[in-house]
Amino acid sequence: MAEVVIIGGGLTGQAAAMLLAADGHRVNVLERDPAPPAACAADAWDSWERRGVNQFRMLHYFLPRYREALEAELPAVAPELDADGALRINPFDGMPVEMSGGVRSDDARFTVLTGRRPVVEAAVGRVTARTPGVEVRRGVAVKGLLTGDDQANGVPHVVGVVTEDGDELRADLVVDAGGRRSALPSLLAGVGACSPVEEVDDCGFVYYGRHFRSADGSVPPAFGPPLMPYDSVSILTLPADNGTWGVGLVTRAGDAPLRPARDPEVWTRVIASYPLVAHWIDAEPITGVDVMAKIEDRHRTFVIDGVPVATGVASLGDSWACTNPSVGRGASIGMLHACELRDTLRRVAPSEAREFATAWHDATTATVEPYFRDTLAFDRHRLAEIDAQIAGVPYETDDPAWLLGQALANATAKDPELLRGYLEIVSLLARGVDVLSRPGVAERALQLGAEGEPLPGPTRAELLALVGG
Repeated sequence: MAEVVIIGGGLTGQAAAMLLAADGHRVNVLERDPAPPAACAADAWDSWERRGVNQFRMLHYFLPRYREALEAELPAVAPELDADGALRINPFDGMPVEMSGGVRSDDARFTVLTGRRPVVEAAVGRVTARTPGVEVRRGVAVKGLLTGDDQANGVPHVVGVVTEDGDELRADLVVDAGGRRSALPSLLAGVGACSPVEEVDDCGFVYYGRHFRSADGSVPPAFGPPLMPYDSVSILTLPADNGTWGVGLVTRAGDAPLRPARDPEVWTRVIASYPLVAHWIDAEPITGVDVMAKIEDRHRTFVIDGVPVATGVASLGDSWACTNPSVGRGASIGMLHACELRDTLRRVAPSEAREFATAWHDATTATVEPYFRDTLAFDRHRLAEIDAQIAGVPYETDDPAWLLGQALANATAKDPELLRGYLEIVSLLARGVDVLSRPGVAERALQLGAEGEPLPGPTRAELLALVGG
């Protein structure tokens, strides 16, 4: 069994630690932030500080794929979340039978187990701390990598890490789960490794989010999906734990006329103008309007022309690739990636350094990267659509994937089979290409959803008037 060091104690790093420990590996998790996970949901939200996660108290939503993976792979975590008041909710709860076609036995797969990020991470952290074979060291930052003498063709082989306190921790494998702020490229440069190939672009969105609490512990009814596109903006309505939820206004980065939405009065005026979501803010606000911007779409490749930039090290989750958080895929993709790391280690020992690096790259490319590429393609189209809406012209594209996806979304209220196919995609239970390649699905979607109707809400001119007061 291997000695593993994981850099970063967020959701993905802790999931990987528990999965690897269950296979008998000995795991050290090094987390820069010093505070241990809070003992209860209230403390997690009110006082737990995670300065290393800039979106820690921003809006979060955990998809059905995340719950499914937790219950299958880390069964101790879901009961901890349930005990902390995490919300289980299914889109078919209360849905009119005319739309659902009646609840089916396998509709339970669409159930979410969700909550605010601090609450979810605290529950995961407590389970991780109890897991045999895992040691979590908080307040420990990594400043460098250790390399051995067994380099092959100039490729550095990582054998551990050096902390900022000067301690050296040896390992058979170093896993970087440092998230969006991962310093892995600079750590690799410090040991003479070639730079990974990076694709970096501003994701193009700005988020204006606010949390609310109900008086009776309930959450508002949803009259649409959690992410709803409108004329030049999108709106998020995300149920969470213990009778709380988040509401977010998503705008185009650079849409300067909408920047006053950071003011609570302006933000409230705007959200209240959308009939399908206005009732979500008829409650007690528990935060101001938090703004998240300058978010990167980023992808890193660590094997170039068949040659790893270094061996003995693996990039995991957002350290490897990250994109627009509004579709809520990050935690689910990170969980899938952590499972793939465990499975790769079952096939290839880290002592087979070159073989493991190549196998990890191939596994990531085959099983996780397609979800990243799908998300990136969606973002590019949505941004172009917003630009067209701002300009007052129709959005035109000849990309069949976007056109079919939009037709499927438009047809969800008209066909129970298409509804479930659409939910599979947004729940990350299946890819769009797989759903739309099923017999008759694309044809039926185009028949019923080729012409969509806009959701009720202000026009662009009316929106600007609302923002301007």
